[in-house]
Amino acid sequence: MEFIDRVLTKREIVKLRQEYGDYIKLTVDVANEWIVAGGKLHADGEKALIEKGSKQENIWGGGIDFVSKQVDTTAVLNIRPRLGNDNLEILNPDIRNKFLAIIEELFKILWL
Repeated sequence: MEFIDRVLTKREIVKLRQEYGDYIKLTVDVANEWIVAGGKLHADGEKALIEKGSKQENIWGGGIDFVSKQVDTTAVLNIRPRLGNDNLEILNPDIRNKFLAIIEELFKILWL
């Protein structure tokens, strides 16, 4: 797993793709704008973010397909009925948009 808190270079993205394949799981702290990329489970990324100081209610999961450049907002981690999210998908549009904006910013070289 890789902790990301800044814009990635093309070389860093190539390294992630080589290590994890064409699709990579992303666990995002929408408050601190941190990402943990890779790992088998989003829960692994969640644990790493909490160890860095994240609050669980700010952590959401999804992924990015390096071939299609599509970002998804789907993860078992996102099922949080106490936060009004009873789905794999991030239902709250504000949280979903923040999640996507962080990924688009830190991985922005993909879309250039």
